[in-house]
Amino acid sequence: MVDFYSRFAKEMSGIRVNGLKSGLPYEYGCSLTLGIVFKGPEGIVLAVDSRVTLTSELRDPNQDKIMLLPSTYDNATKLLRVKGQDFVGAITYGLGAIGQRDFRTAHSLVPEFEHELEGSKRLSVREFAKKLSDFYLHQWNNLMPKDYKGEPMIFLVGGYDERAAYGRIFEVIIPTRPEPEEWNAEDFGVVWGGQREFTDRIIQGFDPGAPSIIQKSLALGDDQMTKLVNDLRSRLGVHIPYPFLPLQDCVDLAIFLIRTTITIQGWIAGVRGVGGAIDVATITRTEGFKSIQQKTVLGERKL
Repeated sequence: MVDFYSRFAKEMSGIRVNGLKSGLPYEYGCSLTLGIVFKGPEGIVLAVDSRVTLTSELRDPNQDKIMLLPSTYDNATKLLRVKGQDFVGAITYGLGAIGQRDFRTAHSLVPEFEHELEGSKRLSVREFAKKLSDFYLHQWNNLMPKDYKGEPMIFLVGGYDERAAYGRIFEVIIPTRPEPEEWNAEDFGVVWGGQREFTDRIIQGFDPGAPSIIQKSLALGDDQMTKLVNDLRSRLGVHIPYPFLPLQDCVDLAIFLIRTTITIQGWIAGVRGVGGAIDVATITRTEGFKSIQQKTVLGERKL
C-alpha cells in the first residue's frame, strides 16, 4: 500500500531539510517561513515573517558523518512589491535563496524583475503571476544545479484585476510547477504555506502529520483516509465566516497565526523556521497595495 499521507504530511508541514549534492562542505538557503494570504470581501491581505535559515553541511571524512549547522537571519524581506504594478503583490516561502555559493533571495532580485516590467501596462493578477514565474524560473535555471532535489521556491500572488469586484490568489512553485494555479477562485478564504503545523492545528483542527500516523496504525487505504481527513476537517476545523470578515479582521487573524507560531517555536526543541518581524500589506480595488506594517532599516538598537 502506498503511504500516501506520509507524503501529504511532508508537503503540508513544509518542514524539510535539503541541500545541494556535493562532496565538499557547503551552505544553502532554507526558508521555512510561514506565509499567509487572505481573500476577503474587502480586499487581499499578504502576511509573512522575516526569518531565513542558512544551513551549513559539514562532512567528517574520518567518520563519514554529516553535521548540519543552521544559522538564522531575521531581517529578510519576503513580502514583494513591484514598482509600477500597484494592484498586486506576493509573498515567498520555501527555499529562501537560490544559488550554489553566492546566494540571492527573491527580494534581492526584484530590481531586475522591475526592469523587465518597466513600461508595462497594469497587468492582471494571472499575467503578473506568469511573468513573475517566468522570471524566477529563468533565475533558477541559471543559478541552481541541474540535479537539485531539495526545497522549491514558492510564491503566493494576490491582487485585483482592473474593474474586478474581488481579488484573486495564485500559487507558483519554482521549478516544479511554474504555471500559476488559482486558489479560492469562486469564494473567500485563506491560503497558507511553509512551516504550517501550528496553523493547521488551529484552523483545520489537527496536525498535518496526523493522517500518516492514523493510516499506519490502522492500516487504512487511501480512499478511507481521504474520507476520514475530510470528516475531521468538517468536524474539527474552526468555522470562520470568511465572506463576512472585514479587512481589519483578516489582518488581525493573519498576524495572530504567524505570531502564535513564532511564540510556540520559542519554547520547542526543533526547527525554528519562523521569526523576525511580521510584514503585512493589503490590496484593495480602490487603493491598491498598502503597507500595514513593515520592518525598516535602523541604526544601533539599545540592548
